[in-house]
Amino acid sequence: MASKFASSVDHGLMLSKRIYYGKGAPTAPDPPTMSRSPGSYLPTAPMVYAVVPDPSAVDNPDVPSYQPYVHGRCDPPALVPLQMHEVAMEVDCYLDTTFVSIAGRWRVHCIMTSRRCDCQVAIPMGEQGLLLGIEVDVAGRSYNSQLIILEDMEDMSAEVAKAKDGNFLNSQIFMFKVPQVVGGSTISVKANWSQKLTYQGSQFCLSIPFTFPSYVNPVVGKMPKKEKVLLNVNSGTGIELLRDHTSYPLKDLWREAGKISCSYEAEAPTWSSQDFKFSYSVSTANISGGVLLQSPSLHDTDQRDIFCFYLYPRKNQSGKVYSREIVYVIDISASMENLLMNVKTVILESLSRLTQQDSFNIITFNNEVHLFSSLMEPATPEAISNATQWIHANFTANGGTDILLPLEQAMKLLVETTGSIPFIFLVTDGAVENEQEICNKVKDHCSSGLPICPRICTFGIGAYCNNYFLQLLSQIGRGHHDGAYDAELVELRMLRWLANALSIMMADITVDALEKLDSFEIYPSQIPDLSSGSPLIVSGRFSGKFPELARVSGVLADRSVCTIDLKVQHVKDVPIDRVMFNLEYILLDE
Repeated sequence: MASKFASSVDHGLMLSKRIYYGKGAPTAPDPPTMSRSPGSYLPTAPMVYAVVPDPSAVDNPDVPSYQPYVHGRCDPPALVPLQMHEVAMEVDCYLDTTFVSIAGRWRVHCIMTSRRCDCQVAIPMGEQGLLLGIEVDVAGRSYNSQLIILEDMEDMSAEVAKAKDGNFLNSQIFMFKVPQVVGGSTISVKANWSQKLTYQGSQFCLSIPFTFPSYVNPVVGKMPKKEKVLLNVNSGTGIELLRDHTSYPLKDLWREAGKISCSYEAEAPTWSSQDFKFSYSVSTANISGGVLLQSPSLHDTDQRDIFCFYLYPRKNQSGKVYSREIVYVIDISASMENLLMNVKTVILESLSRLTQQDSFNIITFNNEVHLFSSLMEPATPEAISNATQWIHANFTANGGTDILLPLEQAMKLLVETTGSIPFIFLVTDGAVENEQEICNKVKDHCSSGLPICPRICTFGIGAYCNNYFLQLLSQIGRGHHDGAYDAELVELRMLRWLANALSIMMADITVDALEKLDSFEIYPSQIPDLSSGSPLIVSGRFSGKFPELARVSGVLADRSVCTIDLKVQHVKDVPIDRVMFNLEYILLDE
């Protein structure tokens, strides 16, 4: 789909050379050539395109050029990028979630006033983006939509969605059409979405697509190009934030413990040519955290109070680390044929990072199950060398997908684990019919009185994978879920997923305050371990009186028990309900 889109944009840019801007006016900038790659034409900021099936409609609506008639039609229709006349962005960061609002104005500069065309709006989003709403205004007509989740596309309330004009170009770019816009009209678009902050070495990092290609700059006139960015950060911690990096010269508006507000506003000769990047640190020498409480809004159908509990890892992990027993469970069904090379690369890299205190095994599955070894193998150089040869010989795609049997085999291999943290890493691109049976089997296994229950970590690949099932499976097993809908992201996201899951700092975490409530519901249903690679954030609803102090306990790698007293705060300036919604409903990279 991306290559077809790129080809249509390439055709549109060629058609835009027909446009005459008047005597002495500068010519439109030359577009990039397709030899650079189709990715050169994918939107890297909010964009609007004129959809052109009939090339004879392309002309300057203000200065007709009376060009010779063009015979033939564009199939598929060409996409002419519209020139942008205004843009502003507002960003609000809370804990590990960001809410982005971008408003822009584009003009249909390429269609004569006597003709109409559909306009394609493209909204690229950042890490784990979830589109929350779009408002479009054109010539007195308004279009709007609310929450857009990929698997719920058929239920969207938006007028454009009912017309089945909404779709995802890839995992992070949502597109929809505005029908029959008159040439010369102005289109105003406001898009709202949420995305996640990534966490890298005690830094929260934000990256928002904000790179506009040169051909969206207006060609004529001295129209001022004013860019506006407003950034608000509320970590909820009360700990001083350290601003580490920004791609824009932001000026502080105000600052207090745990909060920053800053802005950027300037006239620029051309629109932004770089993404908006920002990072800050919440640095503490020890594990720290807190509990935030909030009353529900009057319009909330659930009138129970809301809580959010978070833990930040200490800046530097030192001392004893957990030894690990790892079983890699890899789908080698026929649909994995074009993905196995990427998966193989990641598994080999993961094996190379194991220490001799770790042990491992590998299971591949399709309609059958194949084990590298009948027992867990210590991660010695010899064992890893043997495993490497086995992977090269056995990672061959064919057959169907049966997840239950290999999971049962993996759990059986780890049933006697006592002094290590057991992990099951499940990688698949498929969907199965017995999801409920699999979840029940894993629940029964985890509640059977084992010394240590295995951490079940799941990774879904592609658009046909049942990520909801995989996410639920990881919650039952106190593990991590991630996924990649685009093949080119598989290696990067898998490596990050493995590194995060394997860097446990504190395990078997409990919160005593929850047991003192009349009732509570928590998400995830099992509190995961705290990793050095990311903060731990759980949320939920409760009835009763929350204590003023919450005591959190967990087990460190040296088997000692770590206990931390967390301050409980009632807050109004952190929208816990919105953050909680993103925790519960975002399916990664959809």
